[in-house]
Parts: sequence; C-alpha cells; structure tokens
Amino acid sequence: MMPSQMTIWHNPRCAKSRETLALLQDAGHQPAVRLYLTDTPSEAEVIAVRNALGVTADDMMRKGEKIFRELNLATATEDQLIDAMVAHPILIERPVLLNNGKAAIGRPPERVLDIV
Repeated sequence: MMPSQMTIWHNPRCAKSRETLALLQDAGHQPAVRLYLTDTPSEAEVIAVRNALGVTADDMMRKGEKIFRELNLATATEDQLIDAMVAHPILIERPVLLNNGKAAIGRPPERVLDIV
C-alpha cells in the first residue's frame, strides 16, 4: 500500500539517506519520515514499492549487507528476496521516496527529484 503523502523510508545513520532528506527539505518539501528499520514495511508494502520502482526485488537489495551473504540470497527467488526484506529491512536499498504512487531510490540523492 502506497502512502498518499510524500514519504521517505529513511535511515538517519546513512549519509545518502540524510543527503536525500536534506535535498528534499531544501527544495521546500516536508516528506513524512518513516524509520523503516524500526517501522518495518509489510510484504504488501515492499511489493507495492517494488512495482512503483519498476524493478525486481534483487534491484532493491543491499547486497553488501552481511545478512545478504548469511542468508545466501544471491540465488534467491523473487518471493524469497521479498520475504528477506520484510524480515530484515536493513536489506532494502535506501533511501526510498514515495510520492503520488511513484517511488525512487535516492542513489544518487538527486534521483528523487524526478518524482516530486
């Protein structure tokens, strides 16, 4: 389920996430901030974001995370990757901006400006 207002899935410990939020705020936007590591997205939300991004679950994954290797996700199916992101949200590439049914990953941060 996509939020109706502009929302950023944010990790304040991540430099790119902080840069993206600052970029949005400097442009006059005040997105709702979802600390997705503690406010974990549901399976339906992960699927909705994947669909809005127009990518595969693999494209949403942080493959450098230790848990990615521990769970042997390199050869996982789409459903297994989605389940892993729900169980371990650290695996979701960040930050993700959601706005009016669209989504963008802030890598680089300026990419989110395409959907505001």
